[in-house]
Amino acid sequence: MSFIHGGHISRSGLLKKKELNRYIKGFKDSAKHPSDVMKAYFKRWPVWMWGNWEVAALTGWMREFNMKRPAQERVGFYGLDVYSLMESLEAIVKFMRSVDGDESIKSAERALACFERVATMGKEDVGQAYGMAAALTPYSCRNEVVKLLVKVREEAAKLSESPHDEEANENALSAELNTKVVLDAEKYYRIMVDGSDDSWNARDTHMHETLRRLSHFYGPKSKAIIWAHNTHNGDARATDMAMGGMHNIGQLARETWGKEQVHLVGLGTYQGSVMAGKRWGADMEVMPLPRGVPGSWEHICHTAGKGQDMLVVPEVLRQPLFEKRVGHRAVGVVYNPSRDRMQYVPSVMKARYDAFVFLDTTRALHSLKLQADPTEVPETYPWGV
Repeated sequence: MSFIHGGHISRSGLLKKKELNRYIKGFKDSAKHPSDVMKAYFKRWPVWMWGNWEVAALTGWMREFNMKRPAQERVGFYGLDVYSLMESLEAIVKFMRSVDGDESIKSAERALACFERVATMGKEDVGQAYGMAAALTPYSCRNEVVKLLVKVREEAAKLSESPHDEEANENALSAELNTKVVLDAEKYYRIMVDGSDDSWNARDTHMHETLRRLSHFYGPKSKAIIWAHNTHNGDARATDMAMGGMHNIGQLARETWGKEQVHLVGLGTYQGSVMAGKRWGADMEVMPLPRGVPGSWEHICHTAGKGQDMLVVPEVLRQPLFEKRVGHRAVGVVYNPSRDRMQYVPSVMKARYDAFVFLDTTRALHSLKLQADPTEVPETYPWGV
């Protein structure tokens, strides 16, 4: 995600985006090139989702944009998602040691030790191991994490007393957000074990709360661009997700700030190629993306535009024609072209988005060829988007 004063916010893990944020803002000892950050930090499957040349080009442009502006007016780049439990904990311990408070360090180390006790397959599997332990026994780390959040906020408040030290303020913000990741990940992994849709809601609620905290950090005049899958961005109330009691960040943003302040923009294509895996943890493949099925939103746009790219503006989407529920393709990181017809989400497009960017034919991303660590829980597990 970006905040313009401000920046860009992506629906991904927080820690790796912190390093990209440092690069974009030109902080001391930051990376020389965005690909250096990606190679060092992007290890969770699917690594290609953010580890690609398109994101490298975007973040490189953002750095160039920032270098022409005063430090306090530079845009930022942040992650919203709830993954990276242990990475966030380790980052908090590092932060507490840097501020040199004995009680704060002990609080962070107690929370880390609580989660490490359930590790069975290495530190990166702790989230799932913890969820299983919490489901089968009274074991819980929640009290430790709540106490840690209090300590982190105390230390962050001290650092924020130096308003002109942009990097110190970012470090304090990062520590607070990482603690919120741990708190919400604790809940997320407990819920995920029972397989209910509540884990989706826990995840998108976390994204929304992170967005609210970032908005407060940058001030009332700040603006944010959130880059996320359509299933997170488009208002869930206009899809069959609502029947299952599910919500998403698009819906929550509208409810918090109102439709006049939030603009939900969908993005889709009729045909082309896509980068995905055929199962969790599978090797990345560039796969063909079949033509949109007749009667689907993608087919409607293709027919109306006669094969041309289009921006479907709000005035068009508000027409009664788009009050009808139609299938709208949702391709995730796990995908199989032979089962493409199963990828369509019934949607009322008029209510789901404020506008829609339609590209008739698209190509897959260009991966940096990073190698995923097989011990890390996949970034979008178990939802795939």
